[in-house]
Amino acid sequence: MALVPIAEALERLLDGAAPLAGESVPLFEAVDRVLAEPVVALRTQPPFNASAMDGYAARAADVASVPSRLSVIGMAPAGRGFAGRIGKAQAVRIFTGAPLPEGADTIVIQENVRDLGGGEIEVTEPTAQWRNIRRIGLDFSTGDMLLERGRLLDPAALSLAASANHPRVNVVKRPLVAIIATGDELLPPGSDLGPDQIISSNAYGVAAAAHSVGARALDLGIAADRKEAIAELVQKAVAAGADVIVTLGGASVGDHDLIHDVLTGEGMTLGFWKIAMRPGKPLMFGRLGDIRCIGLPGNPVASLVCSQLFLKPLLARLGGRNHRQDIRPARLGTAMPANDLRQDYVRAVVREDDGALVATPFGIQDSSMLRMLADANGLIVRAPFAPAAAAGEACSVLMLR
Repeated sequence: MALVPIAEALERLLDGAAPLAGESVPLFEAVDRVLAEPVVALRTQPPFNASAMDGYAARAADVASVPSRLSVIGMAPAGRGFAGRIGKAQAVRIFTGAPLPEGADTIVIQENVRDLGGGEIEVTEPTAQWRNIRRIGLDFSTGDMLLERGRLLDPAALSLAASANHPRVNVVKRPLVAIIATGDELLPPGSDLGPDQIISSNAYGVAAAAHSVGARALDLGIAADRKEAIAELVQKAVAAGADVIVTLGGASVGDHDLIHDVLTGEGMTLGFWKIAMRPGKPLMFGRLGDIRCIGLPGNPVASLVCSQLFLKPLLARLGGRNHRQDIRPARLGTAMPANDLRQDYVRAVVREDDGALVATPFGIQDSSMLRMLADANGLIVRAPFAPAAAAGEACSVLMLR
């Protein structure tokens, strides 16, 4: 099977992917979720002309020139308006958020008032009509479109939905990713390792990649290198309602690389297998009914790079999110050799120098070396058959953080 170019592989993987169905959730559970339906105002805000300051409600005609003396005839705290009407040379003590009393058309702030005692005040600064008043409907009115479908619910959006009297919102379901590690040599962190065993680490990075685009991750553990053991976990993923099944390892061509056989045996239609990239050549993709299956390489770096390039865009699409790779122009910090037929993603340290980014690759790029990936903040993208490049030449960098 010929190696599939990256752009074509991504196109096949995303083909037909659309946001999942919506679900209604309370506002306190809706943070960082994506709206499946628009939010329309169920009320008018403010619902009445309201004081924007602590002070005195009065008639503008009585305080246009100063000093002016007014009689205080009542009080209007927030949540309890004054029931009467303000007449000539009268005022009502009012607090922020309280309804404007009938007859008043301005608020004199308390700093511009002198208390004369005996229910009398003197206004020391002139105040214009409608000053310090929030007019009815200033923010929005009943029926206004407030938040469009597809909006990410950040703090401001959630507060707006609440102020419009929505206790719940309809949001896109979070995609569920079932993660299956494979290999007799693998044990979970904290284990006492035998002489031929290693720690299973990939699942944690893959789960973190899923969470970063709003998806949920279900760790189904480690399957032994037996078809029946792998099939059992695949069936658990299906039963759990997974939208995506991610397998780790077992997707190459060795005698113990069983993922392809198991998934096709369960009914998967293969989309592609092996792509023209480094690291990550053994990447596999297929469809098991409505479930998308991604077979990630077992090498840790390859697994995480493929998660960045393929898994995250897919999960973002299913979750109704916009996701773009952060690719920036830079200069090479050191010379690089010519490339072969595969597109390279080279771990590098990217720094700013005189207003431009400079990307310096690590000297060793073995796909088992996680520490180097953790130290890298970017991947230099080298196109297939790119010629040798000298230090200082232009390059593209996929930023990781």
